[in-house]
Amino acid sequence: MTHDTHTYRADVDPDRLKMFSFGLFSHLSGAVTAGMVHLGDKLGLYEALAAFEAPVTTAELAAAVELNERWVREWSHNQAAARIVEVDTSVSPERFSMSPEAVAVLASPDHVAYGVGMFHRFPQTIGALDVMPESFRSGLGHDYDSHGCEGAVGIEKSFEPWMRHHLLATVIPSLAVVDQLEAGSKVIDIGCGAGGAVLMLAAAFPNSTFVGYDISERALERASERLSESGLSNARFVDPRIEPMPTDRSCDLVTTFDCIHDMTHPQEMMVSIRDAVADDGTWLLVDIKGRNSFAENVEKNPMAALMYGISVLSCMSSALSAPGGAGLGTLGLPEATAKEMSEIAGFTNFEKLDIDHSVNAFYAIRP
Repeated sequence: MTHDTHTYRADVDPDRLKMFSFGLFSHLSGAVTAGMVHLGDKLGLYEALAAFEAPVTTAELAAAVELNERWVREWSHNQAAARIVEVDTSVSPERFSMSPEAVAVLASPDHVAYGVGMFHRFPQTIGALDVMPESFRSGLGHDYDSHGCEGAVGIEKSFEPWMRHHLLATVIPSLAVVDQLEAGSKVIDIGCGAGGAVLMLAAAFPNSTFVGYDISERALERASERLSESGLSNARFVDPRIEPMPTDRSCDLVTTFDCIHDMTHPQEMMVSIRDAVADDGTWLLVDIKGRNSFAENVEKNPMAALMYGISVLSCMSSALSAPGGAGLGTLGLPEATAKEMSEIAGFTNFEKLDIDHSVNAFYAIRP
């Protein structure tokens, strides 16, 4: 198909052209600034800046972290221009500080709003661009281990702050399984990643046993390290290809946190979960809030563009990393789809839990 170049140019509205270009390069600005956030976290700049009781110069900030002032100054100018850190330009040299909200999100790992996880793994996520052209040609994606060990740590830092505040206080009580867990239950966590949920639950319920399953060697290495540090004896982490999941319907509770949409064969996994969960047991499904159509996702999710992009670079890529993969993608498991797939797997009771989360939906699914 060809275009009449002269006619094509004549149809361009100059004002709309400027706005389109501005919008496009705003996205580039965001991507570059995301890289600067990664550096700020990696170099300890946010925590150092947050520790000062008053606004500081870049010389003072650089001295606190033992870095070169010229580089810190340019980084600080990016952060201030992006309105991530605050700057006082009424004095010379400028003085920089962080709002309480910025401190919570960028410099407080224990805060529920801590949000640097995705920035931690930003280089690995963007690095996937190198192999994406071949994926577009072949149809095959790349699993999470392709993002290296920092990819596993990034996932850990992304989801665990909220979990530390809400898993035991909100999520587990909503399932009405606390008494059973206190008495002693058999629990498995599928797609356990770095093991955060398993370790929290195992520490809280010493009479129960917990097994985390994952096919990511990087994640299992990280989980095993954390288990050794914890000293817990009622938890362990395994690769289901080496030690298969139980098929005797002996598990009182099965959990899956943000992983079903990443799996190459999610329907088959749901069947395996039904084979694992007891007839009076519960499956806790936690997954990304998706809607039933692209139009709904764009209308109701202000982060839809980010979600679809991350899907290409990570989630859908993982879900297509084996031949015949389902390729659900980041927003590919809305409530209606999850309910239908669970019913195909043999579950009959599907309940959406009243838990407020900016990204995830929570479901209690029972036989």
